[in-house]
Amino acid sequence: MHAFKLTNIDAPNNVADAGENGVGMTDKARIVIVGGGVAGIEVATSLGRGGRAAVILADRSLSHVWKPMLHTFAAGTARADRQTVDFFAQARRNGFRFQPGVLTGVDRTAKRVKLAVEAAEGRPEIDLAYDLLVLAVGSRANDFGTPGVAEHCLTIDDLSEAEHFHDQFRRHLLARLDRGGRLEIAIVGGGATGVELAAELKHAIDLLSTYGSPDLPQRLRLTLIESGPRLLPAFPDKVSRAAARTLSDLAVEVRTGAMVIAADATGFTLKDGSRISAGLKVWAAGVKAPDVLAGLDGLERSRTGQLVVGPDLRTTCDPAILALGDCAGLVDPQTGKPVPATAQAARQQAQHLARHLGRVLARGDTVASPLPPFHYVEKGAIVSLADFNGWGTLGRYTFGGGHLSGLSARLTHDLLYRQHQIGLLGPVRGTLTWLLDDLDHLISPPVKLD
Repeated sequence: MHAFKLTNIDAPNNVADAGENGVGMTDKARIVIVGGGVAGIEVATSLGRGGRAAVILADRSLSHVWKPMLHTFAAGTARADRQTVDFFAQARRNGFRFQPGVLTGVDRTAKRVKLAVEAAEGRPEIDLAYDLLVLAVGSRANDFGTPGVAEHCLTIDDLSEAEHFHDQFRRHLLARLDRGGRLEIAIVGGGATGVELAAELKHAIDLLSTYGSPDLPQRLRLTLIESGPRLLPAFPDKVSRAAARTLSDLAVEVRTGAMVIAADATGFTLKDGSRISAGLKVWAAGVKAPDVLAGLDGLERSRTGQLVVGPDLRTTCDPAILALGDCAGLVDPQTGKPVPATAQAARQQAQHLARHLGRVLARGDTVASPLPPFHYVEKGAIVSLADFNGWGTLGRYTFGGGHLSGLSARLTHDLLYRQHQIGLLGPVRGTLTWLLDDLDHLISPPVKLD
């Protein structure tokens, strides 16, 4: 267990000590951002660099990872310790303060956000005063109350869960190496996460087979279960068919139109009464907001628990609270459609808020000043199946639209991550990190087993 001092943690000179009760002794606007995912860390970094507000970023983890990479950490084909951005270091370099903590509540009348520090002894609770609260707490897989899922299935919604999955994957794998037998894995959810995880696990097994177990791929039974009629429903039908063919060629059993009604220790029961046995079970279906948001009284929520926000990203019932990314329920005023819960949308919202709020602060206006409406620009979507294949659709604002496939799609998928990384670390640090990652691939084992 690690104990953390709760005040003045690596605070830069322009951010005052939160003090005993978390009250900042500063005349600058107090902006508290909860959630260090794509949206949260980009807003904190941008506003912190401006130096015109006292910015605090809170997150339960001590480091940031790009969520679309979680499936590679789960499979062990990428090392998380090479891809994380340390929150303390990022805060020190960019003029904001990082506070470890998980959201437990908000006192909207007193404008105080309540956090619990899980990594500290005794799990102490603290609260921070705010003038503007930005909630960017992401989303979770939605098990829709399916019996047995919470008890018997793993999820990979954050870094700790991805690492826990990898630990279980390694244990099952080593047991098969020692005793033989089949390695049975089943994934529920045929969206991008489930499809990419299935391909990455197959890739990991193929790599590991060269370590003295050439028959390992033949002893793997990997099943992907989707309740809808096809995989990747957010993509065109031809991409869905191509992904299904690639997975089939990789000996992944794809079950579409298959609804899971229960999970237990040995596998899944489907609605038609059939069974899929699996020692390792992953739930990657559905999206819902974290349960803690349901406890925030007086705020409007969507059917999936997201906080409903207006075009200015402020919650409909409290203009001092904004929501970004997956936890925000926003309807684009131009299209009338919900903005999707994707890293692309979260990043666009973060850049919009940071740019316009930064201008408000530069003018000396209050954080309650009006913000321009956010408009989501669909730039396309990309899915990458490890080293096997990949597909992308480009929005009309990206080179006039079109499609990518194969190597070009996989390279574009990687470049999107590197663009995010360089945005956080700066061009020099970001490029050097990219170079070191490539060098590390030359000397490290292709799959993490330690």
